[in-house]
Amino acid sequence: MRTLVIGDIHGGLRALHQILERAQVSSKDKLIFLGDYVDGWSQSPQVLDFLIELNTKNNCVFIRGNHDELLLHWLKDNKDNLLWYNHGGEATVIAYEEVSHENKQRHIEFLQSLQDYYLDEQQRLFIHAGFTNMNGINFEYFPKLFYWDRTLWETALALNQNLNPGDLSYPKRLTLYHEIYIGHTPVTRIGKTVPVNKACVWNIDTGAAFKGPLTIMDIDTKEFWQSEPLHQLYFDEKGRN
Repeated sequence: MRTLVIGDIHGGLRALHQILERAQVSSKDKLIFLGDYVDGWSQSPQVLDFLIELNTKNNCVFIRGNHDELLLHWLKDNKDNLLWYNHGGEATVIAYEEVSHENKQRHIEFLQSLQDYYLDEQQRLFIHAGFTNMNGINFEYFPKLFYWDRTLWETALALNQNLNPGDLSYPKRLTLYHEIYIGHTPVTRIGKTVPVNKACVWNIDTGAAFKGPLTIMDIDTKEFWQSEPLHQLYFDEKGRN
């Protein structure tokens, strides 16, 4: 059995199909999704349908992303958010015009069931964005930071490579877990389109919301598989700006 981690999908069902096929995923594999299943490309409702069905066949862990939370507020409370609309939400709103009330309720239930994080027995943490409390996830005062924080990744990126975890100035947050797997902040911001490892942090968001591919990675071997860049799979759409 493999444990595979999947980066931010952002409505790109075609890319999701590609990576599952390229990684030759079977029902024996455990799948950990890092969140942001929606917003950006046109198939957000279909992505949720697919994940709900996939969960009946595979051992799946679904982490909550900030875009998933924004969609939940819109579906459940009719809460509009102009910033969300301009950052991928528009495509989702349009896509939901064709979704039945019954199916919307299924999606609400799925979105409400998402986990803030997952910590395995080997002290490997899976979380959409990060956390800010220097004592770890169990001490975080503001749970929304689990799917909004960017400082964990920024800290790992800026870390002096000559420091080691025993140094007094080494960030304590980066010593608490064996490995931390995140999405949220695409590595395309630093000119990459493959998973990036800094300190103990692995960033699996390879820019599928924009012009990057979607990625799935074996957390034990670090082998990974990618889709085609999503703007090529959805060549007639603009995606996120």
